[in-house]
Amino acid sequence: MNKDIFVKALKLRHRLHQFPELSGEEVETRKRIKKFLQDNSNMEIVDKGMWFYAKYTPEVPTDRKIAFRADFDAIKVDEQLPLPYTSENKGVSHKCGHDGHSAALAAFALSVEEEGADCNIYFLFQHGEETGIGGGPASELLYEEDIQEVYAIHNWPGAPFGSIGLRNGTINCASKGMEIRVKGEPAHASEPENGKNPTMMLSRTILELKHIANLNRYKGLVLATIVQVDIGEASFGVSAHKGRLLLTIRAELEEELERLQQEIQDYVQKEAEKGEFEVGFAFYDEFPETYNDPACVEHLRRLSRENGWPINEMEMPIRRSEDFGYYLKKRPGVLIWLGAGESWPPIHSEAFDYNDGLIEKTMEVFWAITRDFEKRHQG
Repeated sequence: MNKDIFVKALKLRHRLHQFPELSGEEVETRKRIKKFLQDNSNMEIVDKGMWFYAKYTPEVPTDRKIAFRADFDAIKVDEQLPLPYTSENKGVSHKCGHDGHSAALAAFALSVEEEGADCNIYFLFQHGEETGIGGGPASELLYEEDIQEVYAIHNWPGAPFGSIGLRNGTINCASKGMEIRVKGEPAHASEPENGKNPTMMLSRTILELKHIANLNRYKGLVLATIVQVDIGEASFGVSAHKGRLLLTIRAELEEELERLQQEIQDYVQKEAEKGEFEVGFAFYDEFPETYNDPACVEHLRRLSRENGWPINEMEMPIRRSEDFGYYLKKRPGVLIWLGAGESWPPIHSEAFDYNDGLIEKTMEVFWAITRDFEKRHQG
């Protein structure tokens, strides 16, 4: 690897880390990555608004097309955390390593232009992964350009450095935020029998979740996690008449996520009818399952053996969601979980920072995938 490229990418990574932006607000982050590519390459860069891509076109025309994706949004953190745990933008930090993902993909782009390749390569830089808003629109590029395969890498603290985390099928669970709103009738706190208080109804719903989300009733992993309960208000003269229950529901299989959601809704509706409550539902941060193509995973296993990379075979999918699932619904490919080190601080923890050694390792893996893609699609 050209060390000059690594040094440039490292500076970019640290610059992105210094000025993180939340999902949907990554205006300056996008500009910085684009400028880096414009200043250091001659590749075509296409701005799509919230996201963009760079394209490498080989000297000899070919219809072989492959894409690599990186995300660049950050998350909210405690504003009181000291540097380097936070950044110049107080209350925001790259605690998932997306600054490193983007720097590594930018470095790979520069390396491809320097060394050349025998296929069209799309380097896609995406916003809004943390909330799931970016993957859907950005993945449309796969259809627009008729791209054949797509890949991404996510850093994985706790796994041996450089290990290749692989799984056939679902590697990240589908999930969504679910809000249940219930409204009854107010009454004076001295006469609760004259009102309709949703407290017991929501309490029964919470208890029923244990049955609805019982793993013995499903083929794969399912979870219903309570994130907030809000009933009534701080007024001691009024019996509660409104309430909200917020859940995150997730599942290994999308059809079972839909079943889980429907069973919760059916139960709530039945309870609401009994007590004559008004009920409503809302959904947030929706992610599909991230489903690795088994054939592409097998190519990665072979490449790992050929290159001496340790393979981390994953028996269970990662519970947290990833909007790379939108891409894998459109084209075959793989989301790879790349080991950052067994003692590396966990993602989203206060002590986490991206392991800069993964920049070179990501480039190595992306190069191997590219060369293998070229061979498999000759002629």
